[in-house]
Amino acid sequence: MKRKNLLSIFLFTFFIGFNLISSGESSTLKINKQDQLKGNQILYNGKEWHNLYSNVKGDQFLFSINYLSGSVTMNGKSFKNLPIAYDIYNDELITPTNNGNVLKLNKEMVDSFTLEFNSKTYKFFNAQDDSFPVLKGYINVLYKGKSSLYVKYKKEIQLLAVDDKYDLFYQTYHIYFLKDGIIHAISSRNDLLRILVKDKTRIKEFIKQHKLNISRKVPESFIPVIRYYDSISQ
Repeated sequence: MKRKNLLSIFLFTFFIGFNLISSGESSTLKINKQDQLKGNQILYNGKEWHNLYSNVKGDQFLFSINYLSGSVTMNGKSFKNLPIAYDIYNDELITPTNNGNVLKLNKEMVDSFTLEFNSKTYKFFNAQDDSFPVLKGYINVLYKGKSSLYVKYKKEIQLLAVDDKYDLFYQTYHIYFLKDGIIHAISSRNDLLRILVKDKTRIKEFIKQHKLNISRKVPESFIPVIRYYDSISQ
């Protein structure tokens, strides 16, 4: 009886801390049947997760406080249709297990993952220090061709931001352009044009012709220009 009571208390505490709502498709995701298979030791090679920020207003997750449907590739093995939450404050992935616990995936083993949100698939890879010294952790891939466009999402905590009593999560992000093996941080059209200075005239004509509005507020707005650059570059 005591064991059942302890389990009930744990589950109640988790759901209050994680604040998952009961409505919506993402919140009603069931544990994938792969959880029942013995071949999932790789997926569950991680530590138990606990919410340490229940007293902070807002949340530490990307896109939604609910679990989102996604996939994870670890050491080359893929697991699909998983309920996943991406904690961008700690840059960690969490997923529930079939025994009622919540697991923080072993980051050293994660190659990449995807998240489904608002009918769109977001792709992330785990940037390793040896291949991407400027970027660390999970990076969103917006475009990949001869050159590439990435976004790194973060959340930070602003102390006593609410009524001088409560700390507050707020989200930031940085946009990166990879060209010829070099990573450049960009935040405007002019930043991109300075990097692509040899083709600046043609690119400006392309932007004008297609009436493109390039803004940091919409990282995807850089994609048509970068795709065009790739098409004309040698």
